[in-house]
Formats: sequence, C-alpha cells, structure tokens
Amino acid sequence: MTWTRELFGTPKPIIAMLHLQALPGDPHYDERGGMRRVLDAAHQELVNLQAGGVDGILFSNEFSLPYLTRVAPATGAAMSRVIGELKREIAVPYGVNVLWDPLASLDVAVATEAAFVREVFTGVYASDFGLWNTNVGEVYRHRRHLGGGHIRLLFNIVPEAARYLADRSIEDIARSTVFNNRPDALCVSGLTAGSETDPQLLERVKRTVPQTIVLANTGVHLGNVAQQLGVADGAVVGTTFKRDGVFDNEVDPKRVQAFMQRVREVRAEVRASTEAHL
Repeated sequence: MTWTRELFGTPKPIIAMLHLQALPGDPHYDERGGMRRVLDAAHQELVNLQAGGVDGILFSNEFSLPYLTRVAPATGAAMSRVIGELKREIAVPYGVNVLWDPLASLDVAVATEAAFVREVFTGVYASDFGLWNTNVGEVYRHRRHLGGGHIRLLFNIVPEAARYLADRSIEDIARSTVFNNRPDALCVSGLTAGSETDPQLLERVKRTVPQTIVLANTGVHLGNVAQQLGVADGAVVGTTFKRDGVFDNEVDPKRVQAFMQRVREVRAEVRASTEAHL
C-alpha cells in the first residue's frame, strides 16, 4: 500500500487547493476587512470543498502575489492562525504550501500538525520572481530540527513561472531528484495555476520513476481528469473548482461535486481494467 492510499484512504487521491486571501503584509491585503475576512473566506472554501467530497486539502497563500522565495514572519503567523481556527472542522488530511518558502512551509506544517507540504525544494531557476535558488539539504535538516520527520515532502519539479537554468531533461531531473532526496512525491505542473499539466511530460516522469508517487499538479479538469489519472497517482486541483473555472473566483460546490463524481467513475474504470488483466 502506498503512503497516499494509507493517508487519504483511496487510490489516486484528489488534493484540493484552499487558496487563502492576501495576508497581512501582502500588496493586496484588505486592511479594512482584516484577518476576519481572510478567515471567513477560508471557512467557506473549506465547507464547499469538503461537501464536494475531496480527499485532502492543501492550504496555500495563493493570493500573496507577487510571491517571495523567503516570506516575512507575518505570513507564516497568519497562515497558522487560519489553519488553527479551522482545525476542528477539517475532516480530511491536509497540507501546507507557503509560496515559495520551504522552511516557512515546514514551520507552519509543524505548528498546525499538517501531514505534508508541497514546495520547490531543488534546482536553480530563472523565474518571474528573479533568480530562484534552493537548498534541499537545509530543508531536510530544518525538518529534523523541528521534529517534523513525519511530514511528507511533495517536490514540485516543474516550477510554475520558472525555467530550469541547467539544460537537463525531465527524465534526468526526476531520476536524480529521487536518487538524491527520496521525495514522498513528485509534482508535475503547467506554466501557472490552472494551466494543464502536459500529459506527455507526466507520462515521461512516471515512466522514469515508476516506484515514486507522481501527481498532476495543475490544470486538471472534467475534460482531462480521466487522461491525467490514467498516468498520475493523484492530482492537486484548485482552479477547476472555482466559479466558472476562474482562478480569482470562490470555490463553487457544484463544480467540486461534479468533478469528484467523475473521479469516482475514473477510479472504478481503472480498478476494473486492472482486475481484467490479472
């Protein structure tokens, strides 16, 4: 049994993004509405996502645009408060993604007892945020220092809005990432949130590291979920759950329900196909 099956209780889990509104210190923070507005919006998103039947939740400061690669302390403090206040109502496994700061993600995960974090842990990139460097050895040591060894690490190996500086194939990146770091999962993304993950890229990664969990990280929707889950071991889904499928909008519970119904059908089809070949 894979760790994802054990944690989420299902094959090919759908981890729903819960996009937090801009936080204190962010350029678009609503000072008049304050943290109460952030909390109220997050609560409604949680209700709508869980009512729709998602398998997990990933809390992210998605509206902290433009992103930092080292966030201010206020960001982690605000995220910890939101998750802490919602914790009693969270009925599914949850994780944290503090964009784009792996150390802060671990800090919040430990403080809120989250099960996993998703981040860009490896590589050097030319990005919309400037030259983007990482230090995966520091991340692993920080996790140990915090006593967070149980926290699963989801490696985004195709960072959004960024390009690997070295001329390396996706196969080489996947192979060396797995060999050197033993990630709990690899996430394969499109250009931005909501952009479809290239199915060929996804397949190349999974073929290269078949024993590693590989997740479709962006752009999974009703029209392509069967194809994506035909290759991937699960998916991280955000934009398709929003009203009209627009990133800036709120979660539409009807869209969540329709998507998860299709996911259940896909799982049944995959199970039947597997059994037929046994």
